[in-house]
Order: sequence, then C-alpha cells, then structure tokens
Amino acid sequence: MRALNEVASGGSVVDPLIIDPLVARQQTRASGPLSSLTPRELDVLRGEMAQGKTNAGIKQALFLPESTVEKHVDAIFTNLGLSAALVHRRVVAVLAFLENTPSSDRLDSTRMLSKLVTIHSDRQAR
Repeated sequence: MRALNEVASGGSVVDPLIIDPLVARQQTRASGPLSSLTPRELDVLRGEMAQGKTNAGIKQALFLPESTVEKHVDAIFTNLGLSAALVHRRVVAVLAFLENTPSSDRLDSTRMLSKLVTIHSDRQAR
C-alpha cells in the first residue's frame, strides 16, 4: 500500500528484490559510476531511494541524523554526475544504477519501471 501511495504522490518505487541482486553484482565490479559509491551510499540508493523515500524517510528508516542522510544523498548525486539542475535526480540515480547491470537484468528492471511509470501516469490523468 505504501508503494502505491508513493507512486500516486509522484514518487518512485523499485522493489528491493530487484535491486539487491543488482547491487551484489555491482559491488563485485571495479568499473562504472557505481564503483565510486561507498557501501553505505549503495545501501541508501538501493534500499531507500529506490523505494521512493524522501530524506526524512531515509532518516527514519536508517536511524540517521538528517545531515548524514543529506551527505549520503549528495555524494550519490555527485558521484553519478547528476547536476542540481535535474528535476528528478532520485529517479535518474536509480536508473543509472539499473543501467550498469547486465542486459538481461536491465530488461526485467526496465519492464518493472515501465509498469510503475504507467501506474503513475494513469493516476495523474485522473
């Protein structure tokens, strides 16, 4: 229910069951934009941002001070080369993560993201 509410309010949600195997593979790779992220930054990206959580939601989920959450999120954006001018940097960060996975996994993830976008678009049209 939380995921539907998040998508309905303009957020995004990606199931950790999709993200976890991708993170595991990415952590073994030495190259790519995600290689510059710390394990904690990957946790924030995979487990929290990919679920559509705001900084306040990440703070609550990980029991971190707000300043620490902001530091991790800013580091993710910086290391992925996402400028402040981008409107949906959280979505772009998750997509960058997914784009750095093997093509077979990317196809499945792209299908899920497509479904989420469709649900969101349908909800906004109402």
